Amino acid sequence: MRVNTLKRVAVAFALALPGAAIATVVAAPAAHADGCYTWTRNLYQGRSGNDVRQLQIRVAGWAGYRDIVENDGQYGPKTAAAVKRFQQAYGLRADGIAGPQTYAKLYQLQDNDCTPAHFSHSELDNGCGGSGYSGGPLSAAQTRQNALRTMWKLEALRKSLGDKPLDVSSGFRSRACNNQVGGASDSQHLYGNAADVTARSSSLCQIARGARNNGFSGIYGPGYPDHDDHVHVDSRRENNSDQSSNTTSWSAPDCGVGN
Repeated sequence: MRVNTLKRVAVAFALALPGAAIATVVAAPAAHADGCYTWTRNLYQGRSGNDVRQLQIRVAGWAGYRDIVENDGQYGPKTAAAVKRFQQAYGLRADGIAGPQTYAKLYQLQDNDCTPAHFSHSELDNGCGGSGYSGGPLSAAQTRQNALRTMWKLEALRKSLGDKPLDVSSGFRSRACNNQVGGASDSQHLYGNAADVTARSSSLCQIARGARNNGFSGIYGPGYPDHDDHVHVDSRRENNSDQSSNTTSWSAPDCGVGN
């Protein structure tokens, strides 16, 4: 359930106040603007901490062509560039600094469980119809965190496609589920890092091409074996727990997408 609309409006109004009022609202830890997470300071290059890491999860999908935003808690050039792209996409002042307007938009986009507006754990948590993130190589908590980052990347991809719906046909898979569907032995689906997507209003090639700009280092689509009816996207480059090298692997030949 989303946070009460009136509460969001009140917070957004407060965050828009000029001058000293901004400092007062942003600096007040008790002023919870959302049921998920509240930022209490402006963030910009040189800052670090868990608040930066939380921001990086939410702007990971705005990494830019062939790039990623590391979830390291360090506000460096890549994070600043991703924030700027997020701001541009939503019509905000694009300065690469995370402040009141940026936070207000993030609060508007996220639900109480930290998932983005158009995706949910029920879509990502088990490709064989189960519920939860157990049964993979990582703890359920870590897998769930990976799936959250995947959802925020999908939210950015959706926005980039003109706010057109994306449907997830497979997200996290337990080992048993992965074996059942014939997935690769070390599939990114096992880690919560992958999703198979389709769309009613966008072609598969539009999805595959767009995903190149949204932080996905693994993309497989039309023209790649067994991927003519969906696009697989993943974050293999950020996965230090699998058996694969941290590289970019794209193959959707029918769409002109390749390494």
